[in-house]
Amino acid sequence: MSAKKGILERLAEGIVIGDGGYVWQLEKRGYVKAGPWTPEASVEYPDAVKQLHREFLRAGSDVLQAFTFYASEDKLDNRGNQAAEKYTVRGINAASCKIAREVASEGNALILGGLSQTPSYLSGEPKASVQQEFKKQVDAFVENNVDFLLCEYFEHVEEIEWAIEVCKATGKAVAATMCIGTFGDLHGVPVDQCAVRMVRAGANIIGVNCHFDPMRSLETIRLMKHGLEQAGLKAYLMCQPLALHTPDAGRQGFIDLPEFPFALEPRTCTRWDIHAYARKAYELGVRYIGGCCGFEPFHIRAIAEELAPERGRLPAGSQKHDPWAAGLKMHTKPWVRER
Repeated sequence: MSAKKGILERLAEGIVIGDGGYVWQLEKRGYVKAGPWTPEASVEYPDAVKQLHREFLRAGSDVLQAFTFYASEDKLDNRGNQAAEKYTVRGINAASCKIAREVASEGNALILGGLSQTPSYLSGEPKASVQQEFKKQVDAFVENNVDFLLCEYFEHVEEIEWAIEVCKATGKAVAATMCIGTFGDLHGVPVDQCAVRMVRAGANIIGVNCHFDPMRSLETIRLMKHGLEQAGLKAYLMCQPLALHTPDAGRQGFIDLPEFPFALEPRTCTRWDIHAYARKAYELGVRYIGGCCGFEPFHIRAIAEELAPERGRLPAGSQKHDPWAAGLKMHTKPWVRER
């Protein structure tokens, strides 16, 4: 059997479809606590995590993110959280990698290990201390041979630079996404400069994730792309937005909305919204297209179906879903069939 192609090889050939928001979905399913949003479910409820991975794989995901969001030791031990003491940072990250690998092996998917922003940085700890928090996770990722690394959900470009440096030292490909809008980072660094700094720090893939809806996220990507072009730099572009409409969100996105986090369901994007997002992302030049909080497997399937002409295939999940509502022709009610 030939070796599985890596993330950079796949991006060079075309579109890579990501997955959705694990922490958000698993909170709704009763396996993650809102507030800390940490991923000890990989130890406590591994079958729940495994099932969600499997649903994303069937929907068309080419990459499964190990459930390592907010799994730095300082976050697992923050504000009364006892996950670090109970399960250890290495234990949670290793368990998450193993679950993702098991499911990925059922298809042709890659797995990644992801870092997120840390309480240490927000508390003003020095670079060496913050990077040591990152290294504890990265060591577990390397030991479990993830296919590549992702620095995601960073509000400050300085911190994501530090994370990229730790990841780059492993020799693995590095993706980096910030949870910022068109305003720039929370220190006031403009979007175009955030893009330039991430690439110069060593990221192969850059973009945005979370905090904003698909169309607002693509506007931020557009600014990033312009910044790279002006600086004469190249990187693959990646977008993993919310599956929520946030036209009224301010600088920090959906977390500033009064409905956050328990009453956001009326803002949920339809599958048709995600078809439009996937097409616009592709036309903009984004080649790693996925989702974050609010993205369910049916949203990922919408991406895969929208881009099926370019990819030359449909996901397994389309076996039970005729595109553009064609399955309604089998409905018992004539007025539904007419739709």
